[in-house]
Amino acid sequence: MKVTQSPLFARKVKNFHKKQKEELDIQIKKILKNPELGQEKKGDLKGICILKFKVNDKQFLLSYRMKHDVLELIMIGEHENYYRDLKGYLKTK
Repeated sequence: MKVTQSPLFARKVKNFHKKQKEELDIQIKKILKNPELGQEKKGDLKGICILKFKVNDKQFLLSYRMKHDVLELIMIGEHENYYRDLKGYLKTK
């Protein structure tokens, strides 16, 4: 399975600390084993799955979607304004 990342995802991960990147890698491997792990959204975000996980008592949300055996990592961040930012990003794509 191929994994791609959006420019927005890459920018956010660039600023992560080592521990956060390690946990992110673990979560991505879990998604690769079971793509239905995250919660699929409805409405404006139909087709997007969100996986929630914690690193050092901070909760992160990871949005992704599966397209023809390709895992597309869209966005990662904390909960505050996450869905608003995600919707804005998807409208520009």
